[in-house]
Amino acid sequence: MGFHTFDHERAADLEDPGRYRFCSREELLAALDLAPKDVVADIGSGTGFYTDEIAPHADRVYAIDVQPEMHDLYRENGAPDNVEFVTTDAASLPFADDELDAVFSTMTYHEFAADEAFAELARVIRPGGRVVTVDWSKTGAGADGPPMDERFGLADAVEAFEEAGFTTLEAASRRETFVHVASR
Repeated sequence: MGFHTFDHERAADLEDPGRYRFCSREELLAALDLAPKDVVADIGSGTGFYTDEIAPHADRVYAIDVQPEMHDLYRENGAPDNVEFVTTDAASLPFADDELDAVFSTMTYHEFAADEAFAELARVIRPGGRVVTVDWSKTGAGADGPPMDERFGLADAVEAFEEAGFTTLEAASRRETFVHVASR
């Protein structure tokens, strides 16, 4: 992943319902446009805050995080039965070609944004599958999220995904964040 990962010692902060002001469950579900039999991955799942919101709407959800401590905390909190834990980074996903119907990333794009990760996403997402990215914008005020020098702008995400073979379906800048929805 990129510059740094979220400190697992602060994992309780990831359970703050105030996070919905940056991305609501409804917004994420609408962007993913899931069918009940879909297989989904949450890149940077942490303690499962958003994973739990998506799990009832998919057949299987892979909670992907580079920190096994985050998976341990998620398991302690109780994960839905259809959630499987995968400890890896976005540049080396252990899935078959075209295995995933959708991938989402909430506030972790800045941790994995690299050519290798985009190539992996293009490999594991089925044709027509979606990648939904919500992350801290480099144009935000910086009161929340990572340091400003670790952030990307919406145009950076659009360019990176399009260079990897994705088509942008939605791209919006907001006060502190951006949302990008792409299809393979």
